[in-house]
Amino acid sequence: MSKAAEDLALAGFSLDPSFVIGQVDRRLFGSFVEHMGRCVYTGIYEPEHPSADAAGFRRDVQDLTRELGVSLVRYPGGNFVSSYRWEDGVGPRAARPTRLDLAWRGIEPNDVGVNEFMGWARDVGVEPMMAVNLGTRGVQSAVDLIEYCNHPAGTYLSDLRREHGAKKPHDIKLWCLGNELDGPWQMGQKTPHEYGRLAAETAKAMRMVDPTIELVAVGSSNSSIETFGTWEAEVLEQAYEHVDYISLHDYYEESAGDLASFLASSSDMDRFIGAVVATADHVGAKVRSKKKLKLSFDEWNVWYQKRFVGQQNLEWTFARELIEDEFNVADAVVVGSLMITLLRHADRVGIACLAQLVNIIAPIRTDPGGASWRQTIFYPFAITARMARGQVLRVEPSGPRIHTDAYGDVPALDATATYDAETGEVVILAVNRATTGSLPLEVDLRAIEDRHGDLHVVDHITLNDDDVYATNTREHPDRVVPRAGQGATSDGKKVRVLLPCVSWTAIRLQPTVTNPTSGDSHARS
Repeated sequence: MSKAAEDLALAGFSLDPSFVIGQVDRRLFGSFVEHMGRCVYTGIYEPEHPSADAAGFRRDVQDLTRELGVSLVRYPGGNFVSSYRWEDGVGPRAARPTRLDLAWRGIEPNDVGVNEFMGWARDVGVEPMMAVNLGTRGVQSAVDLIEYCNHPAGTYLSDLRREHGAKKPHDIKLWCLGNELDGPWQMGQKTPHEYGRLAAETAKAMRMVDPTIELVAVGSSNSSIETFGTWEAEVLEQAYEHVDYISLHDYYEESAGDLASFLASSSDMDRFIGAVVATADHVGAKVRSKKKLKLSFDEWNVWYQKRFVGQQNLEWTFARELIEDEFNVADAVVVGSLMITLLRHADRVGIACLAQLVNIIAPIRTDPGGASWRQTIFYPFAITARMARGQVLRVEPSGPRIHTDAYGDVPALDATATYDAETGEVVILAVNRATTGSLPLEVDLRAIEDRHGDLHVVDHITLNDDDVYATNTREHPDRVVPRAGQGATSDGKKVRVLLPCVSWTAIRLQPTVTNPTSGDSHARS
């Protein structure tokens, strides 16, 4: 069969700087560190490792975290936080108690706590997103923690922090009011009414200590749980005016060899976001609020949950290997597509956290005492975090559709674009969901060309492979890497490219002439 016969029909869209969805919020490039498995111990923290710094944190993991482009890290959980005593993790290590972690049947030595994490976050250059225990604890514990972290000095808890070596307040601005309290697996599961009341009262009390903080209310732990929708509505009717975000969590995996549906996972994420926005706006209208609540998609990733043996089948132990999924090319393409969806909702999604950062279904893997390496999903995240700047433009693609068993007919093309109004730089992010056949793509740039002059390709990066199940391993850490794309062309007004099947692509364009209207000079390719 000829190459042309193998190709799909042409897909395309136009970009216009007048049609802006929202700003690219750097908080969309967040991640998640939980006291679970080997995420903390032998993940970010391993004092005996050859690369360890004076505080015991692995420098190789710090370097990879910076390369990943993570802007924000949620901590310390996750399910872990719902039975966590934050006081156990502060003060002299020799005096800290060893506890049972009920969430993951782990032995928790509390060698890493709030002060150690905050030091790591400062060194890596990420914003902390701190969670409080509203499962087995409540208002007073949350108030005590924020006083310990954020009050300058002169009270018992703020002076205690200073005694523990943190002379300056941590000044944590972003707080999660618990975690997945709709789930029967959670310590201290709540009804939506119970949680809504608790969240509202905790929010009010925490803001009495520090009125500058932002607060995230717990939303549904996934979009398939029986209480989805009802949970958001009831919680927000009580807490709407006291919080700034409602959370979303969801994970995706390929089921029974259904690659086509898996590659269309972002269709489900898109629907999930739309449903939560609609529910939040309905409650906002009902309580006659003038504000629009934003969304925090603070757990998302590919996770092969069917492989997980379940918490109840685990033995009590310290830092076990736990859900350390090895990700393949198709997984990376799906992660790239999910990032496209998050950007596409930049008007309402203000925070997103790839869960988790190290070892636990993570972009970074480590060996205790040994090497660290990048999983396939590392690359679309890192490149998107590096390239996406300015504003997200509205993209309305046309082109072929493909059939999936899970989601019906979906577009073969999943795409978004960002635009820097100052420099004229455009970044196009695109996924070909088709399992066979390359997808020709044509993007009309004339509306941007009118403002900045002709645009030319300066970067073209593609992640794909003949083997969509190829992975990176400790023995072959660079088996799957992004490569320079082939054949992206621009005449200044339109860019044309052929997207391989099961692929993720990033194209960056810059003007080559002085802006004819503003006189600003722009980079040359």
